[in-house]
Amino acid sequence: MRRADLAGLSDVGVPHVLREYALIADGERGALVGPRGDICWMCFPRWHSDACFATLIGGQGTYAVTPLSRFVWGGYYEHGLIWCDRWVTHEGTVECREALALPSSPGRAVILRQLRVCEGSARVRVTLDARGGFGQERMSRLRRDDDGRWTARIGETRMTWVGAGDAERISDGGGGKPLVTVLELSEGETHDLMLVLDAAGGGDPPPEPDAAWSATEAEWSARLPDLESATAPRDARHAYAVLSGLTSAGGGMVAAATMSLPERAREGRNYDYRYVWIRDQCFTGQAVARAGPVGLLDDAVRFVTERLLADGDHLVPAYTIDGGAVPDERALDLPGYPGGADIVGNWVNRQFQLDAFGESLALFAEAAAHDRLDADAWRAAEVAAAAINTHWREPDAGIWELDPDAWTHSRLICAAGLRRISAYQSEGRAAKWLALADTIVADTARHAVHRDGHWQRSRDDDRVDAALLLPAIRGGIPADDPRTVATLTAVAEQLTEDGYCYRYRPDERPLGESEGAFVMCGFLMALAYAQQGDAVRAAHWFERNRTACGPAGLLSEEFDVTQRQMRGNLPQAFVHALLLQCALTEPAVR
Repeated sequence: MRRADLAGLSDVGVPHVLREYALIADGERGALVGPRGDICWMCFPRWHSDACFATLIGGQGTYAVTPLSRFVWGGYYEHGLIWCDRWVTHEGTVECREALALPSSPGRAVILRQLRVCEGSARVRVTLDARGGFGQERMSRLRRDDDGRWTARIGETRMTWVGAGDAERISDGGGGKPLVTVLELSEGETHDLMLVLDAAGGGDPPPEPDAAWSATEAEWSARLPDLESATAPRDARHAYAVLSGLTSAGGGMVAAATMSLPERAREGRNYDYRYVWIRDQCFTGQAVARAGPVGLLDDAVRFVTERLLADGDHLVPAYTIDGGAVPDERALDLPGYPGGADIVGNWVNRQFQLDAFGESLALFAEAAAHDRLDADAWRAAEVAAAAINTHWREPDAGIWELDPDAWTHSRLICAAGLRRISAYQSEGRAAKWLALADTIVADTARHAVHRDGHWQRSRDDDRVDAALLLPAIRGGIPADDPRTVATLTAVAEQLTEDGYCYRYRPDERPLGESEGAFVMCGFLMALAYAQQGDAVRAAHWFERNRTACGPAGLLSEEFDVTQRQMRGNLPQAFVHALLLQCALTEPAVR
């Protein structure tokens, strides 16, 4: 290997802006791929496990496929979450297909990478440094067999790498010794690489690349509904693919693939979102229900049902992908993503969020409309309704997970869920739940209607909040109720700028100085205007906010309007869910 081929090896772990990352995922875990073909983030064996590739947050461990000559980069998704990097160099054009193989297994990950030269020739450097424990645990017992297949141990995990038989261990200048090889390819030539991680340490042989690619393509084709009638069907299908990729075989969907990416540089708002938020799961189920009785609806209902039946009114806001407890926050002693931190775990495990019960009932109502609600789910609906009846007067952390208060949004969402599920209940129970919804709305109205006529955040907080658009969208308050119309007007006047919407005003500073625009709130504006029959404004908000992404079409939680940059963890599931709901919603006829 020539010395020139090693130039820039230490740059493999250099972070990029969020818009330049793509996601590959198989439901049990996911990986971020940067423009240098660098897989910089992946946790194994599950979403909430330690990372085996952690350069995203300043740890060790990466897997990169990078052209050696100068290049410009782009990329696109082929089928579902099969990503294709594309580099145009002085010698030619080369692509690399990337996927986590399907069907997936909780204890086994197969990373597929296939290089193909579209034009000219290509010299590509391949670098592998798989780790354990967020980069702390190196490969051991590394060996190459007679077939050129590498094997190693990373703790209890067995690693097998195929397609790089000529690789050598090379110092990267930073204390690591990754496996490195250079591939020289001609026009029309392809080359397969396959990395297998097996948590059980078993010796099952890796699949044949062609068979693995065919199975993965077939699985994505089977998972994705057509959605041709949707607005922007390509983006709608992509949103569905992202949500599917974040959803495990057990039905749980993580809120995001990443942790500790900053919402605002050095502001301390860095959270671990590799867990299943009940609210986000309900958002997704309600969104995909508009496409018909698709698999993700059943997944959402199953996971929420199991948690309600297990925990009742002690339901917590978030769980691990297998329904376990979210760990407390702790630091990893890593630099973090620039401007961010190294926080693993989440303090949400100690909160009470009332609106999760209302969203659960709204989810069950969507499933009932498609005749997809079994006896267990009906029992879970009764548990949720009973929890609302017991706790609706109590303070909770609310949708934005703040200090406990009598948040207006939480109460009105509970009323919405009760109204929605009552349509599918017996007359006696329906009357009881509708009466409870009326009581909640009437009591909330006595304390939380602003003097200007719109809903305010709580009894003691007279600010408007974009979350207050959601109760009417969910059916808790009529669309033509004066408070609904006044709330939409107030949000538009006080919380929007340049086609983007903010959650609320945290302080006296101008919008955008304390936090970015919330992309979900922009989609709520689109849904609110569609509900009012204003197709033009609905289209404006939808089109504006669906472009707050990069080449891979992934959306994060926030968007920095001034710098036109994505902020926060990636991809944020509830944002993709709301995009999908907008794409499947026709404006009302007034």
